[in-house]
Formats: sequence, C-alpha cells, structure tokens
Amino acid sequence: MLHFASPASPRDYLRHPIHTLKVGSLGTYHALGLAKACGSVFLLASTSEVYGDPEVNPQPENYWGRVNPVGPRSVYDEAKRFAEATATAYAREHRMKVRIARIFNTYGERMRLDDGRVFPNFLAQALQGKPLTVYGEGVQTRSFCHVSDLVEGLFRLLCSDLHGPVNLGNPEEIQLLNLARLVIREARSKSAIAFEPLPQDDPQLRRPDITRAATHLGWQPKVTLREGIRQVIPCFREQLDRSSSALPKPAPSLRESPEVGRVRC
Repeated sequence: MLHFASPASPRDYLRHPIHTLKVGSLGTYHALGLAKACGSVFLLASTSEVYGDPEVNPQPENYWGRVNPVGPRSVYDEAKRFAEATATAYAREHRMKVRIARIFNTYGERMRLDDGRVFPNFLAQALQGKPLTVYGEGVQTRSFCHVSDLVEGLFRLLCSDLHGPVNLGNPEEIQLLNLARLVIREARSKSAIAFEPLPQDDPQLRRPDITRAATHLGWQPKVTLREGIRQVIPCFREQLDRSSSALPKPAPSLRESPEVGRVRC
C-alpha cells in the first residue's frame, strides 16, 4: 500500500490546515489498519520538512530536526512527523513491513502552474516574462530531484527490506537566487527578479544526505538540475498556451461586430 495522500504545496496546506493535519494523522492511522488487515507492505511518503529549519547540512536520517510545532508550516511538518511515528509504532507492535521515504524537493513535467512551490513559480513567471519572486535575499538553499529519479528510488525502497526513514532527493544544492538566474537563462527569458519578505519559518538549508539510499538501495539521482529544467520547459510552455487559449474571448464592440448594420428578417 502506498500512502501519498497530502497537500505538499505551502499554498495548499496553508489553505487547508485542518485537512492536512487529518490526512497525516487519521488518514495514516486508517491506511495502516487496512495494510495490517491485508498483510500489505506499507510505504509512507514523508518529507524533508520533518527536519524543519536544520542546523545540520546535509541532513541525514538520524538528525531529529528543528521544527516550530505551532508555526504556520507546522500543519504539514507535524502531520508528517506524526505519520512517521504512527507507522513506526505499527511496524514495532504488529511487525508490519513499513517503508518511510523522506522526499526532498521534487519537480517534473506535470506540476501545476499554480502549485505555489518555488520551481513552478519561477518557471511559469520566466516563461510569461514576469519578475521571478525571490523571498528574502535568496541565499536559502534547496535541492531539486526530477520525478523520474524519485520514482526509481521509491520503487527500490518498496521492494527492499529497509527499515526506518530513507532520504530520497538530489544532493545538488543551489541557492534560490541562483536558481532564479538559471531558470531565466534556460527559458531564454527577459524576466527580472523581484525580492519579497521571507515567510515565517522558511527553511534556510535543504540538502539530503543520501548515503543510506545509495548504500542499501543502489540509488543515485541521474538527472542534473540543468537537464531537468530543459526537460520541463516544453510542458510548462504547453500548459501556458492551453490556459491562455481557454480564456473567454471578449465580446466584440459595436464597431467590431459583423452584425452591426445588418437587417434581420
């Protein structure tokens, strides 16, 4: 059984905080009960957000994290931390086969334009010639993994006997200001960069230590960030073209209307 149910975009989980907490707690509890009854392997999609704003870089699985339990982002962070604790308790008490994937920033061709996460934000803005929104000074770092690499890692974890959390992400770390510049260059955009205040509890560092996945799963991401951006651009451009063509056309004015001056019988 694969448990991936949860909003992952800050825009979504800040809009639905209670539902985010419920799907991480009650949803995980019921999914574990079903997996137990069926004798199924249970794969939990957790997140790098369990590390909060870390004091350790890169983040290994044995790092406990630094999370604000009552901040605006806590509805997502704490839901995932609770889900990990619940899944681990089921594994210990009921001897269930539980796998926990701590997924770091992931991107791919089918992301929503309005997802709200930094990668689709930057790319959509660049392709439309709009300023790219960078929060703070843009020195905070992220590590972006192409979805094809992530799926391979998830499959290997599901088929393994590996207990405990496993980081799945690309250790290629980049400052967000440099990411914005890279996206502008690869999209051949003339966009500028606009700086906005840093959101509360925004993590300053994010880079996975993937030693465990590499050692026990033989997994390493293959797609570089530059290659991934080039792969995703055509899909995002197509989405933008579809969304613009779907907009209702304005009604013609009297001057433009072909019906003006015609006599109808």
